[in-house]
Amino acid sequence: MATLDMNLFARAADDVERTQYQILGGLQHARRDFAAKRIYPHLGRLVALYTSLRTILKQSDAYRTASTGTATGIDWEEGTLQYRWPELEDGELSTVRALIEWALPRIQEAIEEGRSIYEMVEDNFDVETVGIMPSYVKEGYVLVPDRKAHRLHVLRYTVSIFTNEDEQYRTLKTEHCKSIDQFGVDAHPSSVKLEMVDERKDLPNPATYMFNTDLDFPYEPTLLPVAKRTLMRHLAQEEGWA
Repeated sequence: MATLDMNLFARAADDVERTQYQILGGLQHARRDFAAKRIYPHLGRLVALYTSLRTILKQSDAYRTASTGTATGIDWEEGTLQYRWPELEDGELSTVRALIEWALPRIQEAIEEGRSIYEMVEDNFDVETVGIMPSYVKEGYVLVPDRKAHRLHVLRYTVSIFTNEDEQYRTLKTEHCKSIDQFGVDAHPSSVKLEMVDERKDLPNPATYMFNTDLDFPYEPTLLPVAKRTLMRHLAQEEGWA
């Protein structure tokens, strides 16, 4: 099965009908995973693809009316138009544009299916602070339950800051520390925090967050990525990060 990415559209002029079939097949595969409550990696990839294709169309509309003339090519890696690209003739460029216009609403429909599952998980996550919270929260632990497997996953998180063109960005990285079986009785979050303090001496009073949920959705493709994004937003709100 062809991967749904920009490279698929870059080769579209050779066989549009085949490319349409591949796009529909890729979307069907994503929807099957969405039906099984598995949203990643499909949702992130579809959103990135949709954004890049929309950018190409918007730029194409602008360049057609600009005094500089009509766009003649596409930078598929960057998802932008360029003025000269010898690999596509004018007719081929129009063909690809028509394919993008055909594909966008279909990609958007699939995105909405995945997004509805994402929002369901997000709405059913209750974020609880565990114990006394330190003033430093850029590093600590996050506890995420896996109800389907009856396990509690303990992850260490780190918020990193990097600067790009005078703007600051924050990213959250996680490291899986261990998993705790939870058959019958759930491990108490405070006890888990004390265990981590004993096992890892470099964080004597770590910021620790517990994600409570009754959903038994898949852990790695759904619960974990939603928990990470939710934690980042929670930290930003608590700390007043821009």
